[in-house]
Amino acid sequence: MKLNNQWVRLSPPRILVLGFAGIILLGTLLLMLPVSSRSGDSLPFIDALFTATSAVCVTGLVVVDTGTHFTVLGQVILAILIQIGGLGFMTMSTLVAIAFKRRISLRERLILQEAMNQSTMEGIVRLIRKVVAYSLILEAVCGTLFAIRWSFDMPVGQAIYYGYWHAISMFNNAGFDMFGEFRSLTGYIYDPLVNFTAMFLIVAGGIGFVVLSDLVDYRKTRKLSLHSKVVLLTTGLLIGFGALVIFVFEYSNPQTLGSLNWGGKILGSFFQSVTPRTAGANTLDIAGLRQATQFFIIILMFIGASPGSTGGGIKTTTFMIMVGAVIAMMRGREDIVFFRYRLEQERIFKALTVTLLALLLIIAVTMLLTMTEDSGFLMILFETTSAFSTVGLSMGLTLKLTTFGKLMICFMMFAGRLGPITLAYALGQKKGKELYKYPEGKMIIG
Repeated sequence: MKLNNQWVRLSPPRILVLGFAGIILLGTLLLMLPVSSRSGDSLPFIDALFTATSAVCVTGLVVVDTGTHFTVLGQVILAILIQIGGLGFMTMSTLVAIAFKRRISLRERLILQEAMNQSTMEGIVRLIRKVVAYSLILEAVCGTLFAIRWSFDMPVGQAIYYGYWHAISMFNNAGFDMFGEFRSLTGYIYDPLVNFTAMFLIVAGGIGFVVLSDLVDYRKTRKLSLHSKVVLLTTGLLIGFGALVIFVFEYSNPQTLGSLNWGGKILGSFFQSVTPRTAGANTLDIAGLRQATQFFIIILMFIGASPGSTGGGIKTTTFMIMVGAVIAMMRGREDIVFFRYRLEQERIFKALTVTLLALLLIIAVTMLLTMTEDSGFLMILFETTSAFSTVGLSMGLTLKLTTFGKLMICFMMFAGRLGPITLAYALGQKKGKELYKYPEGKMIIG
């Protein structure tokens, strides 16, 4: 009874941290079972922990090859962990409660509000229903398209299995694949169906469920929220500008776009612009990219997906608020305005906090790993940012990580999936509003 009361007194951020940690631990134990590995041997704890963390945090960094190491059971366990991690364990538990017609309590609604990054509890259960419906529909439709395409390359049963498995992985921005030898989708760089289906899933999962709901309801409402407008504008600009930069930087690189025809160059550029936000699949050899391109991809990974989505990063809205603040300051304005709406100060402070905490985490872990890992600085920075932003792209460092390195990357994936503010609230104590204010002071800036 006392333990139950302590659980009830836990704050929503702490419940989310403990919930995700519990699922990771359960996934670790399941992946360690001999029946999960084709060799029949138990996967070492640190490798099982790394894989489970990567799956639940929908990252895609792997220390063992998914397609060749795990049995069908192990792969199904991974798919379930990815689905739970992408949608959130509170979403899944709420779905079970709705199925059994159990009332969702106020406390559960508060936790859902925190998990979905919403500013209010209004309509949160309705949003959860939409989240599950949209996810299953998109995964089913795109999984069928994958299955049809891959039925020309493999037995029909295997094509169906691969199709739906990869649809789950792509929609949840996980980046896991089963093609073996860590190839990802490099064998389909010329295939428009595979490329466009994968990109659609990645973008749909990455823009956030609130935006998906707005788009579905647009025919009826004929309007989009400010949040949806900013997310769609930022996503479109980042994908288009990212594709252009990658195309220009890699056009003559014989290890990437230089060896492809025009169709391959365009598809490869767009696909590699989409996946850092934050899917982790790739059709180009990441290690073969020029350093300028690799650093640019680090920036795209740091920005990441959008709030309330299956992706990570500081989020597109945070990035736009920071850009808006710079523009407002340069123009001598006091307010940040998007689509004729002024942003409140609390949002600006939150965006600044998220960005600074993310930078500090990445810098600190990168510095630590430069002392323990035998690799170059850019490779370590790339891996750390990929882990924090739950992307899953790698320049090849993952397979060479020390035990300490694996633990640090696990921590970064965990912190990135929950978000730095949620993690900070869980470790500390969120205080109420101040009862008084100090006198205003002045400092010289710049």
